[in-house]
Amino acid sequence: MLAGHRTWIFEHKPVILSTGTVGGPFEANGAIAEDFDLLHADLWLGQDSYEKAHKVLFEEACQKAMEKGGIQKDQVQFILAGDLINQITPTSFASRTIGSPYFGLFGACSTSMEGLALGAYIVNTKGAKYLLTGASSHDTAVEKQFRYPTEYGGQKPPTAQWTVTGAGAALLSDSGDGPRVTSATIGRVIDMGLTDPFNMGGAMAPAAVDTIEAHLKERNVEPSYYDLIVTGDLGQIGQEVSMDLFKKHGTPISEEQYQDCGLMIYREGQPVLAGASGAGCSATVVYGHLLNRMKKGEFKRMLVVATGALLSPLSFQQNETIPCIAHAVSIEYGGEQLT
Repeated sequence: MLAGHRTWIFEHKPVILSTGTVGGPFEANGAIAEDFDLLHADLWLGQDSYEKAHKVLFEEACQKAMEKGGIQKDQVQFILAGDLINQITPTSFASRTIGSPYFGLFGACSTSMEGLALGAYIVNTKGAKYLLTGASSHDTAVEKQFRYPTEYGGQKPPTAQWTVTGAGAALLSDSGDGPRVTSATIGRVIDMGLTDPFNMGGAMAPAAVDTIEAHLKERNVEPSYYDLIVTGDLGQIGQEVSMDLFKKHGTPISEEQYQDCGLMIYREGQPVLAGASGAGCSATVVYGHLLNRMKKGEFKRMLVVATGALLSPLSFQQNETIPCIAHAVSIEYGGEQLT
């Protein structure tokens, strides 16, 4: 099951039985609005705080995944999920509503694939029949914590990204029909000494490259094995840095094959600067848009590499640099699968 130093091969290929994706008003005006199961007209979601609204996002994503999968919440053995807010309270409070045994995860914006990798491991070893995993973020809650409240109206540089208001959840099972999780490569913490919290893409790009190259080496495949290699939220800056590093290392990944969730979710003209970010970015794009395309037969194999900047408001204030990580999960549907 272990290939090389940090890649798991899943012999039983756990199935993504169903997914649930929920977004906010900015996402409703975006490029992939039709791939959300539920979209809200305002950021409050009927709550009296943005953090409570954030909680509702993940509750609804899990409910949609269970509804589409045809199971009840008492059939779910485990939840593996997280978000960006202090002590991941939105996810924890949502999980008390669902009531299943719960693993709270924090990998910043890499949490979606951290959860999918760990969830697939558990299901692959018969540790669960049904398992929910996912991630979420809320633009105004995250801005308030990491930068400035939106009411402050602080000017952002061109390298900044827009935090997605959204949640994505996947229901994993050991049987059934759907895309299958075939392997995962766990990321290392990479710190290149960057300190700018408004350039997350540039900070995270080396971690994405490190994980992708390790995955290809340990699975003994060429990049062309995958129809699509997609990062979580590097945005325009991070994607350009990654391509430069691939070229420098001689890794043959084409610009057409290598895409980024942070550049897919919004339309041209939306004021997102360098693109989208947030733990909900890769979760909603992968569990909605990309899996829908995969089920339509547009491609058969994709490697999803969710990226995360592991800073906190406190670490930034103490002049710490920004450690980053990326976790890669391969998802395949139709066609011959590598063993």
